Amino acid sequence: MKVLITILSIVFIASGSAKLFALDFELQAFERWGYDIWFMYFIGAAEVAGGIALHIRQLKFLAAPALTLLMLGALYTHFNFNEWPMLFLALTITAISAFVSYRLIIEFLISKRKAVE
Repeated sequence: MKVLITILSIVFIASGSAKLFALDFELQAFERWGYDIWFMYFIGAAEVAGGIALHIRQLKFLAAPALTLLMLGALYTHFNFNEWPMLFLALTITAISAFVSYRLIIEFLISKRKAVE
């Protein structure tokens, strides 16, 4: 599980950083999709924050589902613009993120149940 969390963290921090640093390929993509520049920065900040939060015990069970929801927007965008290779990559990241979310939520619920007993 730690390996998957680390992989997700690296992916989201790298992707978010590319947006926050306004790398040319990100600027071109957001322009092509018709999204405003502020939205690119917002998504970038959310990705970086989520990637970091995956390593914070009290936040990781919230961060993983939030990142999964964020990826739904990426899936929509890549599907809508017929970007099939990127759609496949986004599907893979979404699937891993959803699996990690499920496991972390179960882990959280079990720990809360034990605390009550």
